[in-house]
This record gives sequence, structure tokens and C-alpha cells, in this order.
Amino acid sequence: MRVSVITLGCKVNQYESQAMLNQLVSAGFTACEPNEESDVVLINSCTVTSVSDHKVRQMLRRAKRGNPDAVIVLTGCMPQAFPETAEALHEADIVLGNSNRASLLPDIMRYLSTHQRIVDIVPHEKAREFEPMKVTRFFERTRAFVKIEDGCDRFCSYCIITYARGRVRSKPMKQLKEELAELAENGYREIVLTGINLPAYGQELGLTLCDAVEAACEPEKILRVRLGSLEPEKLSEDVIARLQRQKKLCPQFHLSLQSGCDETLKRMNRHYTAQEYRAIVENLRAAFENAAITTDIMVGFPGETGREFEESRRFAEEIGFAKAHVFAYSRRPGTRANDAPGQVPAPVKEQRSHEMIETTLRTKRAFFERQVGRIEPVLFEREMEKGVFEGYTENYTPVRAAGGANLSGQILPVRIREVCGDFCIGSLAE
Repeated sequence: MRVSVITLGCKVNQYESQAMLNQLVSAGFTACEPNEESDVVLINSCTVTSVSDHKVRQMLRRAKRGNPDAVIVLTGCMPQAFPETAEALHEADIVLGNSNRASLLPDIMRYLSTHQRIVDIVPHEKAREFEPMKVTRFFERTRAFVKIEDGCDRFCSYCIITYARGRVRSKPMKQLKEELAELAENGYREIVLTGINLPAYGQELGLTLCDAVEAACEPEKILRVRLGSLEPEKLSEDVIARLQRQKKLCPQFHLSLQSGCDETLKRMNRHYTAQEYRAIVENLRAAFENAAITTDIMVGFPGETGREFEESRRFAEEIGFAKAHVFAYSRRPGTRANDAPGQVPAPVKEQRSHEMIETTLRTKRAFFERQVGRIEPVLFEREMEKGVFEGYTENYTPVRAAGGANLSGQILPVRIREVCGDFCIGSLAE
């Protein structure tokens, strides 16, 4: 039987989708692309905003239209956080939460036998251990994602993810090292460590994120290690100093900001101030040469005044982010911010988004221009047009260069020559 997977959301979801696909392929299913005819369509959902839920509904309807006879499986964060809403989406033949993905194959086989709809959502348990899961091969990828942490204990006032993912739990070191060793043997040269709250890794095991980074750098065949999205407050000077000693660690840090205004951060229940965030950025830049700092910025949070927004915009300009994901606050039932006073009107949020995006596009351009003239190792990923390949430097600058042969999967030195919109253009260096 043919199975396709549609993934919505973060890198953790991408990893979990690959793990579920590997599980089904090992059981005799054949993997195919989402746009190909399938016997089973698996939709791994995101629920971080109401827009995410809308996309889930769209994907369900599209999957049903494109594969009317297929088994449609809905899993991921949306059914876990909102089980009653997910149960009402009757385009899904199987509805499965985040906490019991081990039931995926048995549920599919049961449905194929009975053709009776299955809703199988198990609540998170507070003391639950890290779900055993590993991926040793990624289809059509030059880098490998490794999920090392799940859950979050922070309870930001706008966020539903704690309810969708449960509390912090971490991959045991023995499992992590086994997975890394297999990925290295399978030819992956870059590893991306991912988690819902990555710096919380190991807090219940007596370990830290540094232990995971050191483990990832250990295999000789792994040449690069990259970190996924980071919450700032655990990145102390001691942690940064220990990370600096790992020469394979890429100097790109996605440091979630949300707002550059202390009053807004307090209402968000974020656990740092703008000054503390600035100090972390300064420490990272001092420790890692030519580091890229990327981020997420929210505008229009309840109570955000024009002055608060401008303070946040100026802060983003001052930090000089290499890239920023800017988005307007979206109300989320089940969170404190949903019922908070001072909800910002949609036209105001739209205007603030536009202004913040303009600011961060300027800082991105400035960062790219600072790369011009440098010779950087580029891991090439794909052919963009005949003879022109795109890849990423260690600080995740996208670079395109011409090559006489297939460059995909190779790490080669490239002289960066110019900026062209969302990427740089370079030439292979001697």
C-alpha cells in the first residue's frame, strides 16, 4: 500500500512525520509524495495559531478530494490540544493524538479490517517519559533532524503548545548516541537538534543541552551540528562557553524574541527582559565568529500600545537579525491571552506586521551584505536550475553557485560575491 505524509508546523513535526513514515515503510508500505495517489494519507498537524487549524481543515478536504478511497489519518498537535474539535472533522478516518503515536500502525490495520472510524487520543501524563522514536534515514534530505526533547513547562500566556505537547521530557543519552551513530553511517553530514523547548533538554535526567551537542559532535563522519529554535533564558555565559568549544557547532542561533518591549514580554509571561536578551546575543557574537542570530517576533499582542510596538521594532533593528519570522498575534482559545483586555484591532496588527517586516528585511539585507567577499563552506542541497545549485553556509546563509557536476550533498568552499534578494550568489573557490 502507498502512503504519503503531509506535515504542517515545526521541525519537531518534520522529524515525527519521518519517524511515522519510516515505521509504515518498515511494515511494508511504500512511501510516495503528497501529490501522488495514495492508499493512506497521514496529516501531521500544527495548532500554534487559529490559522494553523484552518490549514489543517484545508489539507483534510484536499486530501479527501484527491484520494477519495484512501484512509485519511489526522495526528499531531491539533487533535491533542482540541480533541473534540478534531473528532468533529469527519474527513479523517483515524484521529490520533501526540501521546500515542505507537498506535498508528495498529489503528490503520484495524480500520482496514473494520472500516469503522477510529478516534484514539490519549491525554498527556505529567510524569510521562520521552517517547521512544528514532529516524535513521530522511527521504530526499541532505541534513538529518534529531528530536531530543518534547514538551514545555513555561506556559506563555498566548501559547497552547504546553497542552498539545505536555511537560518537558528528554531523549536518554544512550538512545541519542545510537541514533546519531546510525545517521553518521547512513551518510548524513549535518545534524539539526530539535525540541519544543530545546534548552530544557536533560533537566529531568541530570543533563544539559551541552551534553546533547557534545554527543552530536562526537561521530567523526558528522561534520556539522546545528541547533533548532531556542528559548533564551537558559543560555548562560557558562553554557555559551561550553558550546563554543564544539568546533562542529554551526554559528546560527534561532533565539525566540517575541517582543523587544519589557512590558509586553511580562504580559506574555516570557521569562527574560530585553536587556537580558541583548546580553545573550552579545555573548553569542563574542563566542562565535560571524554568527547569525535569527528569531520570531509577534506584533499586536493584547495591550500592545503604539509606544510598545515602536520599542520592539527599534530593538529588532538594534539587534540586527539575520532573519526574522514576523507574525501578528492570533487569539487562541484555552490560553490566558485569549480573554485578555486590550485586544488589538486587525488593521492595526496588519500595519505593525508590515512595519516590522520592513525593518527585519533591512537587517537581513545588511547581514547578507556582510557575507560578501567571504569564503565559506556550503552544504549544497538542490539544483535550482540547470547547473546551478543552492546550499547553506555554516551560519545558514543561502548561497547559489554554478557547478559542472551534481553538487547536492557535498560541502564545498564558495566565495560569496553578491546579494540577490533572499539568497547570495557565489562561485566555487579553489
